Amino acid sequence: METFADRLIKAIEKKQNPSIVGLDPRLEQIPSFIKEEMIKKYGKTFEAAAESIIFFNKKIIDAVKDIVPAVKPQIAFYEKYLAPGIRAFKETVDYAKSKGLIVIEDGKRNDIGSTAQAYSEAHLGKVDLFGEKVSAFDVDCITVNPYLGIDGIAPFIADVKKHGKGIFVLVKTSNPSSGDFQDLETKGKKIYEVVADLVNKWNQDTIGNSGYGSVGAVVGATYPEEAVILRKLMPKSIFLVPGYGAQGGGAKDTIPCFNRDGYGAVINSSREIIFAYEKQKREADFDKAAKEAAVKMKDDLNNALKEAGIRAW
Repeated sequence: METFADRLIKAIEKKQNPSIVGLDPRLEQIPSFIKEEMIKKYGKTFEAAAESIIFFNKKIIDAVKDIVPAVKPQIAFYEKYLAPGIRAFKETVDYAKSKGLIVIEDGKRNDIGSTAQAYSEAHLGKVDLFGEKVSAFDVDCITVNPYLGIDGIAPFIADVKKHGKGIFVLVKTSNPSSGDFQDLETKGKKIYEVVADLVNKWNQDTIGNSGYGSVGAVVGATYPEEAVILRKLMPKSIFLVPGYGAQGGGAKDTIPCFNRDGYGAVINSSREIIFAYEKQKREADFDKAAKEAAVKMKDDLNNALKEAGIRAW
């Protein structure tokens, strides 16, 4: 079975691009003509919200599918609209996969024992449906929170191995207050370094033909100095790098997340891509604006890699 890491790296090579697009569909920022049409059909309901999201996401996916290797839907933006929102998430996942894109769910799941197993079965593995094993959300990868220890991670790792899926473990996140916990010291190490050591350990049994494993790490572009340390601690883990664009991280800030071979990181941008139309006041062709923004990000990253003397795409 081909590993998640191998599939992701092949997709990066095919698109010549280590950037991905976050699908965080804030309803208030979806073009008004889409929402007005759905309100006519469904009224001001959760169903109208879900249909607006589905329409918007499909247009964005169609616009970027030939540019990026993967998309990253954040499930919180879907769950808030109840059952119709969950349906919108599932339709988004299925549509993206049908277009050849890898889907990385930003779900930050975590629990222990049977509850962690239930999360993993629902998102990565298979669920028991009256005696039959069937896929539910069936994403390619999901973000997970490690702060309950291996009890909360082991079920996910098991499904990573069994189903060829992946996880990205929160290590050093991009938000300003991440240091409240992640930067605390214990036994002479920062907490994020302790977590990185564990991720490196968990990753060893998942390394594929690419030389990279399917237990990756979330490392924010807003902390490039820390990324230098973490790249050394997790040489065979792929980094999922948020913080580019709207959160303040630039292309040069992402460079420490890569290995010298140009592999080892995927850089995410959400708002800067999917709502690019807002700055240009191009609501009618929001998808074209997103495509242009995705191309610009690809070029920015490749130029930064070249300037740093790292293999670019």
